[in-house]
Amino acid sequence: MSLNLRKITLATPNYGYEKRQKELAKKRKKEDKLKSKTERKVGGDPGAPDTDDLVTPAYTPPQADTGPVNS
Repeated sequence: MSLNLRKITLATPNYGYEKRQKELAKKRKKEDKLKSKTERKVGGDPGAPDTDDLVTPAYTPPQADTGPVNS
């Protein structure tokens, strides 16, 4: 009585495919972020604060009055 044993092979994960999908998702996210940033700069969303609005202006000393001096 001979037993016919078959070797069972399991499917192996395709790491290259997974890596490529992760890279594509990262690229898409970066492009979406850049697109929304440029839309904000152009004025596509008036309700969203712009990063330029959050920057404090440089200090400028008050202007001296140069009117006529009465002595």
